[in-house]
Amino acid sequence: MVSIDNLSVEFSARPLFTDVSYVINDHDRIALVGKNGAGKSTMLKIIAGLQQPTSGTVSVPRDTSIAYLPQVMVLSDERTVREEAGRAFEHITEIEDELNSLNSQLAERTDYESDAYMQLVERFTHLNEHFQMMGGMNYQAELERTLQGLGFRREDLDRPTSEFSGGWRMRIELAKLLLQHPDVLLLDEPTNHLDIESIQWLENFLQTSAKAVVLVSHDRAFINNVTNRTIEISCGRIYDYKVKYDEYVTLHAERREQQLRALENQQREIADAKAFIERFRYQATKAIQVQQKIRQLEKIVPIEVDEVDNSALHLKFTCSLRSGDFPVICDEVGKSYGEHCVFRGVNLQIRRGEKVAFVGRNGEGKTTLVKCIMGEIPFDGSLKVGHNVQIGYFAQNQAQLLDGELTVFDTIDRVAKGDIRLKIRDILGAFMFGGEAGDKKVKFLSGGERTRLAMIKLLLEPVNCLILDEPTNHLDMRSKDVLKAAIRDFDGTVIVVSHDREFLDGLVTKVYEFGGGKVKEHLGGIYDFLRNKSIESLNQLEAPSKPLRKETNETEEVRSGAVSYAEQKALAREQKRKEKALQEAEDKVTQLEAAIRILEDQMSTPEGSQDTSLYEKHGRLKAQLKQAEEEWEALI
Repeated sequence: MVSIDNLSVEFSARPLFTDVSYVINDHDRIALVGKNGAGKSTMLKIIAGLQQPTSGTVSVPRDTSIAYLPQVMVLSDERTVREEAGRAFEHITEIEDELNSLNSQLAERTDYESDAYMQLVERFTHLNEHFQMMGGMNYQAELERTLQGLGFRREDLDRPTSEFSGGWRMRIELAKLLLQHPDVLLLDEPTNHLDIESIQWLENFLQTSAKAVVLVSHDRAFINNVTNRTIEISCGRIYDYKVKYDEYVTLHAERREQQLRALENQQREIADAKAFIERFRYQATKAIQVQQKIRQLEKIVPIEVDEVDNSALHLKFTCSLRSGDFPVICDEVGKSYGEHCVFRGVNLQIRRGEKVAFVGRNGEGKTTLVKCIMGEIPFDGSLKVGHNVQIGYFAQNQAQLLDGELTVFDTIDRVAKGDIRLKIRDILGAFMFGGEAGDKKVKFLSGGERTRLAMIKLLLEPVNCLILDEPTNHLDMRSKDVLKAAIRDFDGTVIVVSHDREFLDGLVTKVYEFGGGKVKEHLGGIYDFLRNKSIESLNQLEAPSKPLRKETNETEEVRSGAVSYAEQKALAREQKRKEKALQEAEDKVTQLEAAIRILEDQMSTPEGSQDTSLYEKHGRLKAQLKQAEEEWEALI
């Protein structure tokens, strides 16, 4: 489909990659991986046609469309969410406008027997068929499904985009790309601002609806679930693996072992040749052999071994003095902004040494509760921070809070105390800020570099309770692995706000779910929670469990000991009534949608376009549909 041939890129005479060639085929799901600075984002920009390579070509067939989602983008503030996302259907709306124009012309003309009129009818018929084939009657429904899948509520769709944060506006741009159904979809860190439910929706979309995908992501679970091919950029070359990321990691390790063995053999061969030359250099009888050895050395091409980033291997949070048994206790805690209730009645107790996760859709109050714990905002109810609790807080925007005018060294020098100040250069080197990088100003750092620098500041604080709000955004996989290991080894208490399932897996033993103004406690790890959620989404968790077989004594309660047989029957009847009401509401919505489609087909004819009664009926049906949808949503 898309062919990359002998691609080379240089920056300031330094080669980023050289003579790279590969092909993106239909239905390929490619994960583009490599260390920070290897050229992953540059590769995507070149394929998208936004950047020119130093040499080489990218061949794209004429009828192949490419859509690109960058990490950072600029969006318009002049449209609503629906209007901005609807720009993906500009080609359909153009056809719709032309159909309306043709319809008006057909209604005005009376020369029904003329060739010109017949040509107009033929043009209308052909265009209308094309409009129907492109989904012209259903694109608004598809637009709403996509936006809701990415986390927007129905009432959000007519709000101006200017009211949304950068993360939500990135979702609008992602929706526009997905709605275009491009042949090749290029995604650069698409999950950075998505919550777990939206990530799962995006995974399903890419698995079932996308054609070819090339993505850069540091979310290991996401790329494992989506991709079937891994292309690694390393040492200026690429290595193409037809496997998922986890399998690639194993093959990569095997390849590096082979490189090390080959390098060892080569070094031994070079050492032997040099020793021979040095020994027989001045013996005339060995002159020919010496010259042969010299020529052999000149022809040897040094074997390159894949770079391994050991920079952050010394990451360790040092637990300070012992805290009380319960570092955080919430009793009926609530928070509202005006009439908007973020959450209410929050009751939780976090024990010393526990590692817990705050999860839920964006905007449900995870960061808000963290700010309540930190005392940054007022709240209702009682919230106690335990005895001797020293909190180390990594805010979601911690990297942006750094002073851009300070150098990397000065940033750490200002927080380091005592003997640690003598080791600042060593610490910076361990976090990939060695040499001249320590003298670079913060404002020139990338997102990942700023995050690492903010993490160094946190390391230097004596704490026994860590609160980390989205700490993995902009960190590559290796850095995330090291951070995860450091948190796991930390003896204190940890609260992590994150949407990264792979990062949370094996790290936390309790999950607090934020949603609908409430906070629910789930015992177990993140995948235990997700398994329960998948049942809940099928309306199975609320359904009463089947009564166990009664013992010979008819009056004995069921074995569960929680609900009597009579109560279970009552619950079952109530559940059946709810399911019936929900089915009836769904049927009503479906019937109204079908009636509206039939009416719109009639309105698109020359006769129908002049019939005002059809427009009045259309308005009534749309109002009935809106009410039916509201009734249906109330039952979910």
